[in-house]
Amino acid sequence: MSEELFIEPRYGIQHRKGWIEVICGSMFSGKTEELIRRLNRARIAGQNVEIFKPSVDTRYHETEVVSHNENSIASTPVNSSLNMLLMHNQATVVGIDEAQFFDSELVYVCEKLAEKGIRVIAAGLDMDYLGKPFGPMPALMAVAEYVTKVHAICMVCGDLATHSFRKSADASLIMLGEKDTYEARCRHCFNVGMEKTANGKV
Repeated sequence: MSEELFIEPRYGIQHRKGWIEVICGSMFSGKTEELIRRLNRARIAGQNVEIFKPSVDTRYHETEVVSHNENSIASTPVNSSLNMLLMHNQATVVGIDEAQFFDSELVYVCEKLAEKGIRVIAAGLDMDYLGKPFGPMPALMAVAEYVTKVHAICMVCGDLATHSFRKSADASLIMLGEKDTYEARCRHCFNVGMEKTANGKV
C-alpha cells in the first residue's frame, strides 16, 4: 500500500480497537516524517500519544525523534522493547521510530499494545545496508494491519529508491550515519555499488 493510498482508520474511543501500522522504506524516504505527521494528527485530535525510540539512536537528539527535514517530536529512549509495555501510561496511540534497531521482542510488544486497544505506529528500515530484511521489521510487517512503503529518490539515476547504500567498507550491521555515509539507491544502482564494493573499488 503506497503512502498516497493510506487512509487513517476510524478510531472510536467508545469501541476502541487496537491495530498496528508500519511505515517502512530506505533511508531518506520520509519514514520519520510520516510518523511525526500521523502522531501530530492524533495529538490535534486530543488523543494521548506516547513515542519511543531506541536509546542507541542519538544522531540528532538524545530524546527527540527528528526527521531529515528537521521536524521533531519529543520521545522516550528505551534500551529494550519490553520497556514500552511498562511505560506507555494511558496512551491511546504509541509511536515507535527506528523500529529496526529493536530486539525481536518488538513484535510481541506491538501485538500486546494493540490488544490493549492501542493504535501502534512503527517506522523503520525494511532492509539493512546489504539489502537484507532488517531486524524485527519483516515479522512486524507480517502481523500489521496496515503497511506503508515509502520511497526515496535514487541519488545515482533519479529513479525511485528502495535500498540504503553504505558508502564505506564498514561491515557493522548497525552504523548510524547520514548523507556522508549512506545513499538512497534503486535496485540496479544498489547492486552496481555493491559489486564495486566487493571488488574494492569504493
